[in-house]
Amino acid sequence: MSDLIGRTALVTGSSRGIGQAIAIRLAARGAFVIAHYGTDKDGATATVDQIARAGGTACAVGAELGVDGDVETLFAGVDAGLAGRPLDILVNNAAASPAGPLGATTRAAFDHLFAVNVRAPYFITERALPLLSDGGRIITISSAATRMANATQTSFAMTKGAVETMTLTLANQLGARGITVNAVAPGATRTATNGSVFETPGLTDLITGMTALDRLGGPDDVADVVAFLASDAARWVTGQVIDASGGLFLGPRA
Repeated sequence: MSDLIGRTALVTGSSRGIGQAIAIRLAARGAFVIAHYGTDKDGATATVDQIARAGGTACAVGAELGVDGDVETLFAGVDAGLAGRPLDILVNNAAASPAGPLGATTRAAFDHLFAVNVRAPYFITERALPLLSDGGRIITISSAATRMANATQTSFAMTKGAVETMTLTLANQLGARGITVNAVAPGATRTATNGSVFETPGLTDLITGMTALDRLGGPDDVADVVAFLASDAARWVTGQVIDASGGLFLGPRA
């Protein structure tokens, strides 16, 4: 499928995991992809190389998020990569990991989590709007953690709840320009980076036992949903949080 030919996309946090899969999938459908990375330049280079080997086009842009000047640094690279073209698709994927339960999270870790997961996508989106074409797409990666109680992820879930609210309000604000704004909420997703976590005895069985589709998710499962939202087929979908968890924690399974 090549329904994104001629379009441009910025995917934050695309040096590995879900972000890498999203960048590769959008490029495979024809988009020119700007693959952002925070510190893993080699990973972003690998993303760009994989896209090129498949016949796509991409470039890597580095900017550590959650620090002063992060948006300015990012968009200096984005502007160079676009070379005067508009931006058609913005995927806010980059995020810091859960910082721990209430009582264990330090103030510094809490502030970093919100700086990366909330402040950065908010101001990245603000900076992207003058570049974003009418009829464009904004897609932010949230988490199934917003709809269930998990004491080990309280602050993380709070950040994802914030971007879901941002999604709703921006969809209402930007609809007159034909811009759709949606979020995708993955559940337990096994990647090359976090794979060792799922080697904990019994953990995979526990999670799959609470998942309607009876398996862990993979990066491609999420990337396919993002690619749909980026396409013309999703032109009438906005202000939504699309659950991409395989039915995690829907209720007791018979």
